[in-house]
Amino acid sequence: MLAATSLFAGMDALAKLLMAADYSVVQVLFFRAAFGLLPLVPLVWRGGLRSVATQRPWTHVIRSTIALVAVGCFFQAIHRLPLAQVTAIGFAAPLLITALSVPLLKEHVSLGRWLAVAAGFGGILLVAGPEAWAGDLLGLGAALAVAGTFLYALVIVLMRVMGRTEAAVTTVFWFSVLTMILCGAALPLVWRTPDTQAWGLFAATGILGGIAQLLISQAVRLAPASLVAPFDYFHIVVSASLGWLLFSEIPTLNTLAGALVVMASGLYVLRSDKGR
Repeated sequence: MLAATSLFAGMDALAKLLMAADYSVVQVLFFRAAFGLLPLVPLVWRGGLRSVATQRPWTHVIRSTIALVAVGCFFQAIHRLPLAQVTAIGFAAPLLITALSVPLLKEHVSLGRWLAVAAGFGGILLVAGPEAWAGDLLGLGAALAVAGTFLYALVIVLMRVMGRTEAAVTTVFWFSVLTMILCGAALPLVWRTPDTQAWGLFAATGILGGIAQLLISQAVRLAPASLVAPFDYFHIVVSASLGWLLFSEIPTLNTLAGALVVMASGLYVLRSDKGR
């Protein structure tokens, strides 16, 4: 899980570099998916086409479309906001999963967990800061980060249901293929021929993301989700470090304080999940 979160932070930083060089988010998403298939090649080669066969094609279409929009929102957010700020907002995903599990999975949520969810949302407001909701581009960045977090939580809830019949390699494979199809349709409208450096960044973005997805699936397979999930909070350490090194971004006190509130709320929810 520590390796996966580090690779995802690296992927985010590379995507930010590409968009700073005026490459469209559609082009970044397309190559993120295309090169993200490379880590799957050994698994598909060993297991054959049966390893990516699915019993629920339309569920994959729905899940992949939502996930694509979520990643697009996150990439657009990190283009406008510091990496650490977007990462901290994304930490609200476990809280949103808790909220969504009631109507979608018919799960019972205790009063304590609802209070933790409310506190976590307060932490998001603190992370963003009052200036992030002023309606300018920075406000759009915060809104995109929140939208991406909500959609990501919805994807995780769908994966809980899909996990009964679908292997991790199947889910990653179809997400990449469907992303290439959807983004490929719009690619001619935004295409910009990459130079040698950009090709390297595109390749690294996809490969890091593909490996990270597989590592998270392996982490959850080797240990309970409630045990490995807290290690995802290491993401903000790597994001803040990369933001400082590559973009001269220094996290504000609002970001750090809000991140602590969101993390504490998420840990409470995970601990209460474990205790049920």
